[in-house]
Amino acid sequence: MRRTQIQLPEPLYRELKRVAEQLDWSLAEVLRRGAEYIVRCYPEPEPDAQEWQLPDPVTLGSFQASVEDWRELAWDTDDRG
Repeated sequence: MRRTQIQLPEPLYRELKRVAEQLDWSLAEVLRRGAEYIVRCYPEPEPDAQEWQLPDPVTLGSFQASVEDWRELAWDTDDRG
């Protein structure tokens, strides 16, 4: 186990001591459990999520309808299943 020193504001220290006494734990145990809780709330991101990139564009070919017909085709509900 690693030993470390931290600085706490006095009001926070008093609250942590109160919790430790209430639960019959040491102050170190309260801080360890608090640190474990924070680590669970902020898990390490999956490696794939950091390396993901936008795929290359794909050519779909030319439009089958003329520009003049787009509005009519957009409102045509009979062909939408």
